[in-house]
Amino acid sequence: MREGEADPGLYDFLPYRGRPKIEWPDGKTVAVWVAPNLEYYELDPPANPMRKSWAKPHPDVVGYSHRDHANRVGHWRMAEAMTRHGFPGSVSLSVALCDHIPEVVEDARQRGWEFFSHGIYNTRYSYGMDEAQERAIIEDSIATVQRATGQRIRGWLAPALTHTPRTLDLLAEYGFDYTCDLYHDDQPTQVNVAGGSLTAIPYSLEVNDHYGFFVYNMSPREYADTLIRQYERLAAEGAQSGTVMCIPLHSYLIGQPHRIGPFEEVLRHIVADGRAWIARAGEIVDAYRAQVPGAAA
Repeated sequence: MREGEADPGLYDFLPYRGRPKIEWPDGKTVAVWVAPNLEYYELDPPANPMRKSWAKPHPDVVGYSHRDHANRVGHWRMAEAMTRHGFPGSVSLSVALCDHIPEVVEDARQRGWEFFSHGIYNTRYSYGMDEAQERAIIEDSIATVQRATGQRIRGWLAPALTHTPRTLDLLAEYGFDYTCDLYHDDQPTQVNVAGGSLTAIPYSLEVNDHYGFFVYNMSPREYADTLIRQYERLAAEGAQSGTVMCIPLHSYLIGQPHRIGPFEEVLRHIVADGRAWIARAGEIVDAYRAQVPGAAA
């Protein structure tokens, strides 16, 4: 490579064709997992010089109350639709929700959902953190979720997708199994870390409802059609080697009355098709690691 263009080496290059075959349980071709982001936003958070928390000057009552719909209304509507069709959640959790609105966390726990950390607040960013601060957030996440749910979290999605150069190494050091912060593949892959083992599970920005509605300006029907087309392609390709489809959700978006219907049609479609292994993130990572030499080192 030219000077100054070195690959960061986060993961090895592996062409899509000709890889060792991944097989999912019962001959399914695509592992489908749903990732509800259960988040907590502060009305007037401390300012980070590298990124604004709200588009408007603080306190942004409009932005705050829009997102607060999630924990008052949207979560219940979304969760009930998922449960009706047999989809467990793998929760990207703003850990502060355990203290601020424990009712939402408890509802997810009772539904048998898995939890992983999305930082403490979604209005506080990793930019500018020193190592001690980043370690404190990881340790707080582990302890708080353990206390609230009984689960030892295995995965990580950085708060508001913000990182430091040491984040992935720290996750492996603390014994995390997977990260959702890399968007480079449609199958699980190993992350190159200083020690231990860390797997990148396919998350998605492309079919994340935030991108669908806020970035691509899709209608509810267009978003549902996008999910079905994503599913159909991955299910077909997975016949050669198992693929992963993640549906990342924010209930203040997908849980709106005018959006939930088309989304529920997507869940019906996936269940009826029969090629999907509907699973939690940790189950997918375990199945992948059991087939890939050295992945669970």
